[in-house]
Amino acid sequence: MKKRHEQKLAILSMLLLLALNVPLLLLFDNSSALFGFPVIYVYIFSAWLFSIVISYIIIKKYYE
Repeated sequence: MKKRHEQKLAILSMLLLLALNVPLLLLFDNSSALFGFPVIYVYIFSAWLFSIVISYIIIKKYYE
């Protein structure tokens, strides 16, 4: 794997670590709902899905 792809994945993992850190999660911990789901669940699964999509794009570019 090229060094820049490894660096992109490392940066992505650090951003995901920050996004799922407790102080940031507490910002979304309230009683309101979005599409019938608690906001914190929407935030967590959106961040998770975003990381999967970005990882796929980075890995796909590596194999081209």
